[in-house]
Amino acid sequence: MGNRFREIVEDCPVIATVKDEQSMVKSFESDSQIIFILFGDICNITSIVDRVKAQGRTAMVHLDLVSGFDGREIAVDYIKNMTKADGIISTKTSQINRAKELGLYAVHRFFVLDSRSLENIRKQSAVTKPDCIEILPGIMTKIITRVTKAQRIPVIAGGMIDDKEDVMLALKAGATAISTTKQELWFI
Repeated sequence: MGNRFREIVEDCPVIATVKDEQSMVKSFESDSQIIFILFGDICNITSIVDRVKAQGRTAMVHLDLVSGFDGREIAVDYIKNMTKADGIISTKTSQINRAKELGLYAVHRFFVLDSRSLENIRKQSAVTKPDCIEILPGIMTKIITRVTKAQRIPVIAGGMIDDKEDVMLALKAGATAISTTKQELWFI
């Protein structure tokens, strides 16, 4: 399962990250084969995922940002049983573990604030074994290099990616892909 996700990420290293209806519609014009869904609620997430899947894209639901989920593992079961989503994104270890148990793709999102955060990435990813790690902010090239050298898991750089130079620097530093809400970057 993880190898297929890695191939998709490597084939199209700019991931469209959508935070509302308008950006989702715009993402369908891009070449991005993966859509990170950062909006919605428990009542409409199924229809949002259906629209992404109808476009032939890989749908990844960010459970921390969908209203109505409380951070427990049951939210992952809901995504698996009630939607056609391919996987989840979360900062919560328990949700990443559950996604892997259910055969969903799992992107473990980490905020890198200090050296302790770096150690936390190593420890948690050794336990959860996500398909990818997403680190934020994504413009920290030295940190990206350190994380990619310490892990055998693809790294997605996200957050504060503002222009093509940021994309290229993150990829050059070792990120497998970048995720961004900046629509103009979906087309580079």
